[in-house]
Amino acid sequence: MNQQQFEKMKHGQGFIAALDQSGGSTPKALAAYGVPEDSYSGEDEMFDLVHKMRTRIITSPAFNSDQIIGAILFEQTMDREIEGKYTADYLADQGIVPFLKVDKGLADQTDGVQLMKPIDNLDETLRRANERNIFGTKMRSVIHEPNESGIKEVVKQQFEIGKQIIAAGLVPIIEPEVNIHSEGKEKAEEILKEEIRKHLDQLSEDENVMLKLTIPTEANTYKQLIDHPRVVRVVALSGGYDRDKANSLLKENDGLIASFSRALADDLNANQSDKEFNTALQNAVDSIHNASVNKK
Repeated sequence: MNQQQFEKMKHGQGFIAALDQSGGSTPKALAAYGVPEDSYSGEDEMFDLVHKMRTRIITSPAFNSDQIIGAILFEQTMDREIEGKYTADYLADQGIVPFLKVDKGLADQTDGVQLMKPIDNLDETLRRANERNIFGTKMRSVIHEPNESGIKEVVKQQFEIGKQIIAAGLVPIIEPEVNIHSEGKEKAEEILKEEIRKHLDQLSEDENVMLKLTIPTEANTYKQLIDHPRVVRVVALSGGYDRDKANSLLKENDGLIASFSRALADDLNANQSDKEFNTALQNAVDSIHNASVNKK
């Protein structure tokens, strides 16, 4: 593990950019960026275009380590280059800590939750992540209802795979998202908090994780997790909230920083001039950074 990156992730004043849309969500991300599906043919062209989009974001002067402390990448992005360097190396040279999305999507809903699909060849992916100088990983499950048995299974699966990631020398971001539209959202968050705490208490002193959680209905619900000695950092997903709403809710939670995807890139468009693009990105970065470091 890179100790300098660990310290930046533990204490850095900023947020994590989520640039990890995978094959299933890439067409939607490109469409939001002003690149419709009928403008490319096949997956190869699609992934070329999304890498071009991500390269434009990452190389923008607005994408800076003073405000952005980490970035989450899709596997294809990890294997591609920016200005002659593998993406993680380019980010690290800019002082930004690189993470890799490792999950393979969600299983069908059972017991009010969606577990992760089996992660095939995880050991090989982790080996390659180490070769590419990745610091940590991210994997997502979704909780739709306050079903105790379902939430227990989500957390159990996340920590089991998380330990495999820790054993490979990487820091896992455990992401059990709670659906913002769930009628039982607040109750689900209470159950989730207790289940996560139980698993954190079972970790040894050399086992550390990060958490990526939906901004809670009750402010500071996750403060106990933020302060837990086995937690490097707790970050928040925007979860479908627009940027202004996500930022407003984030400000109410001490110690919680952003890890936004759509809320970061909402105002970006392929047809913008570089000046327009950089201005739009800077405005987004400024607002998300402010919400992450300046609390009410």
